[in-house]
Amino acid sequence: MNYTLHQLQVFVKVVQTKSVTKAANELFLTQPGVSIQLKNFQDQFDIPLTEVVGRQLHITEFGNEIAAIATEILQQVQEIDYKTAAFKGILSGRLRIAVVSTGKYVMPFFLSDFLKKHPQIDLTMDVTNKAGVIKSIEENQIDFGLVSILPDKLNVEEEKLLENKLYLIGARDHILPSEKYKKQIFTQLPMIYREQGSATRSIMGSFFDRSKIIVNKKIELTSNEAVKQAVIAGLGYSIMPVIGIRNELKTGELQILPVEGFPILSQWRLIWLRNKKLSPVASAYLAHVRLLKNEVVANSFAWTQTL
Repeated sequence: MNYTLHQLQVFVKVVQTKSVTKAANELFLTQPGVSIQLKNFQDQFDIPLTEVVGRQLHITEFGNEIAAIATEILQQVQEIDYKTAAFKGILSGRLRIAVVSTGKYVMPFFLSDFLKKHPQIDLTMDVTNKAGVIKSIEENQIDFGLVSILPDKLNVEEEKLLENKLYLIGARDHILPSEKYKKQIFTQLPMIYREQGSATRSIMGSFFDRSKIIVNKKIELTSNEAVKQAVIAGLGYSIMPVIGIRNELKTGELQILPVEGFPILSQWRLIWLRNKKLSPVASAYLAHVRLLKNEVVANSFAWTQTL
């Protein structure tokens, strides 16, 4: 065997993407270059690593086992780089964060300065729903999760970042009332929901339960972007975090409908397993957030206070 680290990297990426073209794009290589590296790697094995059925690339059982070992090798090589940097006094390593979908409008602002200050740190950020974040924390796959609702059955610590405001949102052609709507307006509106497991869905459901309101659930969608587009298209109304609709409010594609008792408030917060031994990188990041979070909120999110 005489395979190279580069061949391992290419093969692992092909396995992850199930596509030579996608692997080439993510590795910033040409498609022929990836194909050559994949062939050179395959030539060192008597058993097929991949197979093409129709036009679809499939990874064989043997290929998946080799990919798992290759991933471990690459992680160990990366650990060597981190250890070398540490001995030079440079903070390095991997910071692993999972955020709920709307959190993608929040988290980058709390990461930017830290990553600029420590360019040797590699960031992995998974954008999912609340259930996905909680699962990643339970299985200890990440350092931190970003959520707007604390999990019920998970023992975590938290660091609050900023207020999360949710409003009733409608399309531009909705005629606003002269006074605030009563809560009973929700019985008259076709409502667009997020999927089960979403924090926004949980907040909406809790509000309607508390208010004893039965609503007309028109559509259920699996991302905030899909909900935004459905509301813009006039398919219905939704309750959404304002943090994710700033541009649409500016352009007038969406508007906030005034309702008594709104906005609904929660908190954006970093959470991590209680008693978890944080890595040096995770500890440094948490210290950074605690020191500068008020400055980040003032510089990047002051607009949410003026609505």
